[in-house]
Amino acid sequence: MKKVTLPLDNRTLSSLRAGDEILLTGTVYTARDAAHQRMAKKLPLDIKGQTIYHTGPAPAKPGEVIGSCGPTTSTRMDQYTPGLLKKGLKAVIGKGKLGDQTREAFKNYQAVYFLAPGGCGALLAEKVKSVALVAYQDLGCEAIYKLEIEDFPVIVGIDPKGRSVYR
Repeated sequence: MKKVTLPLDNRTLSSLRAGDEILLTGTVYTARDAAHQRMAKKLPLDIKGQTIYHTGPAPAKPGEVIGSCGPTTSTRMDQYTPGLLKKGLKAVIGKGKLGDQTREAFKNYQAVYFLAPGGCGALLAEKVKSVALVAYQDLGCEAIYKLEIEDFPVIVGIDPKGRSVYR
């Protein structure tokens, strides 16, 4: 597996190919449906060059950094993703096939869609080293959190040239 550090630089982005197996290390921001609705109106953070992970982490049990944090279906955020990519977002982590317009947006804005393994939320939680609330505390698990991850396993689902593992 190829090791990649976040945030992504242009050289790393251009080297990614649909189907590549990757271990991500660095900073990601969580956001699900409710957070995306709010972000469409006003961004609570600078997303330029950043990565959003479509997850709603469960509360941490005593002694844990975070609860289960598996990916949610990214198709539900299709209507918001192109606008975020236009504003400089460089990567999304989620699961499932995306619409053709969203796939084209990844190509147009030179960004990447990473697929995280579904059903592995507890395992993925072990890859999270720290958590901090960023915005929308009232949304609970759907708030935006900043996660520091290490060796987080993903597959390149859509690369910056628009190639998709689903095609």
